Amino acid sequence: MTLTILGIESSCDDTATAVLRGSGDAPVILSNTVRSQTDLHAAYGGVVPEIAARAHAETLDLMVEHALEQADVMLPEIDAIAVTAGPGLIGGVLSGVMAAKGLAMGLGKPLIGVNHLAGHALTPRLTDGVAFPYLLLLVSGGHCQFLRVDGPEAFTRLGGTIDDAPGEAFDKVARLLGLPQPGGPSVEEAALYGNPSRFKLPRPLLDRPGCDLSFSGLKTAVLRARDDMVATQGGMSEQDRSDLCASFQMAVADVLAEKSRRALADAQVTAFAVAGGVAANKTLRAKLEAVTDLPFIAPPLALCTDNAAMIAYVGMLAFEAGRTDDMSLRARPRWPLDVDAAPMIGSGKKGAKA
Repeated sequence: MTLTILGIESSCDDTATAVLRGSGDAPVILSNTVRSQTDLHAAYGGVVPEIAARAHAETLDLMVEHALEQADVMLPEIDAIAVTAGPGLIGGVLSGVMAAKGLAMGLGKPLIGVNHLAGHALTPRLTDGVAFPYLLLLVSGGHCQFLRVDGPEAFTRLGGTIDDAPGEAFDKVARLLGLPQPGGPSVEEAALYGNPSRFKLPRPLLDRPGCDLSFSGLKTAVLRARDDMVATQGGMSEQDRSDLCASFQMAVADVLAEKSRRALADAQVTAFAVAGGVAANKTLRAKLEAVTDLPFIAPPLALCTDNAAMIAYVGMLAFEAGRTDDMSLRARPRWPLDVDAAPMIGSGKKGAKA
């Protein structure tokens, strides 16, 4: 059965829409459009939820129109509307859900609520058709967890962060060092010119068994290194900043690589995949690829960060399985993939981890 699915994603600070056509086994991305809000939040050093929600509400209709034009598809040709229903910043998620409900009601088309994390988790299937089961490292601004993916709705969490997610740590380190947001690309660029061995930063939780992670203490170590330089030499040079970024980035990569080895030893899978915004970091990708002889899947950079193609794909799989939602679909700020796993301890910028 050939389906045409419209996807909508608005869980954080990118407004994204996409159109997919085909089947779950052979999807084709006809369009995948993203409008960034980076400029709107630049003056605040991070994402302001109220500003993000308002921007989503103001642009979602235009972005839907853009995706349809790029795909050369008319609204009546859409078979279903898939939308991120959580987790994420509640105002943004609600904006997308309400837009999707309006379209579904107006067109008389099915509505499908999608878990944003499932979109990332199933991206390796969308891009590479990787066979189940595979191990996924989902590493993004608000989440970090190891998942054994056994099917479109079958996820087992093997470990995750107990405090800051890596993307959150990158953002905080960028602010500490006076680099622009978003922090991930800024720290990675500065690290290109730095010495990753200069600062002896900790590798948290490597002395403990298991696959759980922690990045809050690493961020604090960067703060102390910065303050030590300010106290002893009156400030930081550009080389100091680059060296500290490189040392921080390598510490994150070392921790994720070792924890990945442990997860792979327990998971009994056919492949190792990485997804989420932090997966765009080239140093991190290289470290992770070296931990196993299994096939390593890292989606194209445009499909690592938040996008609506992954949402449309999960919606396509759900529609094929006969699952749709009605107008009672609600926006959810928390929505764990592994419903049987105990909640992760810690706060982070999005509250208790899924």
